[in-house]
Amino acid sequence: MDAPTTTAAGNGTSGDSDGSGWFTPRTQPPSPGGGQEPEGNRLAALRPVNRPQETPSAPQQDRDEAPQERRRPGPGEGEHGSEHSVLESRVPDQRAVRTPEPSPDVVLIRRTMAEVGPVAEKVTSYFYALLFVQHPELRPMFPPAMDAQRDRLLKALLTAAEHIDNAPVLVDYLQNLGRGHRKYGTQAEHYPAVGECLIGALSRYAQAVWDDETEAAWVRAYTTISQVMIDAAAADELRSPPWWMAEVVSHELRTADIAVLTVRPNQPYPFLAGQYASVETPWWPRIWRHYSFASAPRSDGLLSFHVKAISAGWVSNALVHRARPGDVIRLGPPAGAMTVDHTTDSGLLCLGGGTGIAPIKAMVEDVAEHGRHRPVEVFYGARSNRDLYDIDTLLRLRQSNPWLEVRPVVDKHGLLQLPDAIREYGPWNGYDAYLSGPPGMIRSGVDALKGVGIPLERIRHDSVEELVAAGD
Repeated sequence: MDAPTTTAAGNGTSGDSDGSGWFTPRTQPPSPGGGQEPEGNRLAALRPVNRPQETPSAPQQDRDEAPQERRRPGPGEGEHGSEHSVLESRVPDQRAVRTPEPSPDVVLIRRTMAEVGPVAEKVTSYFYALLFVQHPELRPMFPPAMDAQRDRLLKALLTAAEHIDNAPVLVDYLQNLGRGHRKYGTQAEHYPAVGECLIGALSRYAQAVWDDETEAAWVRAYTTISQVMIDAAAADELRSPPWWMAEVVSHELRTADIAVLTVRPNQPYPFLAGQYASVETPWWPRIWRHYSFASAPRSDGLLSFHVKAISAGWVSNALVHRARPGDVIRLGPPAGAMTVDHTTDSGLLCLGGGTGIAPIKAMVEDVAEHGRHRPVEVFYGARSNRDLYDIDTLLRLRQSNPWLEVRPVVDKHGLLQLPDAIREYGPWNGYDAYLSGPPGMIRSGVDALKGVGIPLERIRHDSVEELVAAGD
């Protein structure tokens, strides 16, 4: 969700007695033991939406912009760390227990989604038309060209609303979004604007099923979503900046389209091995992409990223082909739940595809630094031997750490072989599994891991939102 939808200043709810919008945010973050309801369960009192009667005359480049071409990534495309991978719609690993029976609100929300699904592009165009015409002050906060941004904000909101019953997963997801969106410098009063335009677009294109009850369900869902994000942003403001400036200190081109970048942040940047950060370059302002840290935290404070330039990837191509030492980029806060659990002695079974090997390598270094000597098995998948660009680093780690095993798996003839390799080795009793790579690899990898007997609760990955929508 690469768009300003959260705030660093204020949070909270109240009624609409002042006529200022759906809610008036609180000005202080929630205090522990303050008698408030659990985060994610608070619902604000909202007024009905005053929807326009006619289609707004939005700027042509925003309203009629052609959507990005959608296609299934080929082998090695859409990899973890590339621009098609994880965006701001990542969610924590999918270990939460799903609600057996959906609530009445979720039933109404899903009925709306089924109605607007066939006309999703029109809903998206109308949503942004409403937002930019009714609230032109928000337009400068989005990228100048909307083709890269186009559907992320709306898609993330719809996904969150559809899973409003799955609180354990959804709250973590929204808190990450709330913290991450501080970098846009947004204010709490932007939430009503987005919410009103969301419901305005849905009501226009779901007329066959839209009624007062459906609108009320969407109002409640959006209020919950926005409040969790606001609270998380306000709490995060007390302990960290909205972004970090980072100077590129080294740039190594490993292949024609993969670079390893090392940067020095302007102030300490706390993170855990296996996490990721959003990155903005000076060449494409307000366009952020996610990249995983390629090493465990270092004593010198330097950070490393593996970046693969992909077709039409603005940020990835800039980082691979344009960035040089001395350039300064911006980093959002760290996020992600695919981290090592150091309270257990379980082995680690790690599957990394393409540049998805970056967080896997970071976790191996993390295990080594903790000195627990837990067994770690790394399966490194690639399209060709040339794409095993970091194999030498992993083999050096194996030489100095006898508990580590590294198994390269090359994708021959376009056939994904990582699942076959998992089945060939083992058994994997007592192992926690970690996956990082293209969405297709994650899906097939999860199936293979479950097939060899690893419980779903011991399979960890930072997933793209499609996996959430699919119920994975």
